[in-house]
Amino acid sequence: MESGVRKIIHIDMDAFYASVEQRDDPSLRGLPIAVGGGGPRGVVATCSYEARKFGVRSAMPGARARRLCPDLLFVKPRFEVYRAVSAQVRDIFSRFTDMIQPLSLDEAYLDVTVNKPGIASATMIAQEIRRMIRAETGLTASAGVSYNKLIAKLASDQNKPDGVCVVRPSEGAAFIAAMPVRRIHGVGPVTAQRMKELGIETGADLRDRDMRFLQAHFGSSADYYYRAARGEDDRPVRERQERKSVSVEDTFFDDLVEQEALVAELDRIAVNLWTRIERAQAWGRTVVLKIKFADFRIITRSRSFAAPVRSPDLLAQAGRELLLAQLPLRMGARLLGLGVHNLAGEETQEADGQLPLAL
Repeated sequence: MESGVRKIIHIDMDAFYASVEQRDDPSLRGLPIAVGGGGPRGVVATCSYEARKFGVRSAMPGARARRLCPDLLFVKPRFEVYRAVSAQVRDIFSRFTDMIQPLSLDEAYLDVTVNKPGIASATMIAQEIRRMIRAETGLTASAGVSYNKLIAKLASDQNKPDGVCVVRPSEGAAFIAAMPVRRIHGVGPVTAQRMKELGIETGADLRDRDMRFLQAHFGSSADYYYRAARGEDDRPVRERQERKSVSVEDTFFDDLVEQEALVAELDRIAVNLWTRIERAQAWGRTVVLKIKFADFRIITRSRSFAAPVRSPDLLAQAGRELLLAQLPLRMGARLLGLGVHNLAGEETQEADGQLPLAL
């Protein structure tokens, strides 16, 4: 990396939960496995690379995953083990820098512009971190090395698994230009589809649109897309703030009006939310429903409990009741979201009864 620029590394563990399970149970090695629930309402938290060859992906319903891969083996998550391994990896990071921003148990940004060993090359640091992870945990990690967070994160996915990708400042614009816009962080599936309809499929296509065009079609997100298309990102690496909520929301291609379709989508969202809650070990007392209508008006409705919600069925039931209370909708819903707030630490003891207190 050239001198005078930030040196950012994004480390992403390879198929983290699945790799831990294959490490600890040799009989699973080389087999297509999924960590998560395999039942009718189960969801894939992550899967091995053997399963990914069949099209199985994270957040996919378990039933669909089984259809894609009939030999898929489901393994129950062991979050206490994943947290312990994550702590090992975090300790390795801290030997090089204190500027660490975890994104989840299996990935983090590191700013190594100034680092503890005094190593000038960020690429060398990334290689050493990966070597230590393999030696101390028996697992592999991929790394992206660049001058900002946006490109470092994209780069870490470039040569997976067990790879490194380095993007220097002089290469950033070209790296983004060749990237499908759907891969750019901050461009979700619905936005990617809108961009495609506007003739924007690559970073180069996005860069060719001026600010006025982007503002007309993407509103307040225009500035981010304009800068991202040019490889610009000034966000600092910093310790993640204390989590205040966990939520999942989804935008639909067609606005939903009918009760059956709305409830089905909310149930799916509740399954994905429960996976995130378990992954983060973030139990909340308040369940919050979010509805965005076709005219972009947003409403939220919530229900609080006497103790943190620790049952996926109770979570889904609370969400359904909040939704049903709003039916019939005055117009179609373009987005549904479900979340939990008023989070409690893991040491919080669950009270008996969990009596609902309507807000």
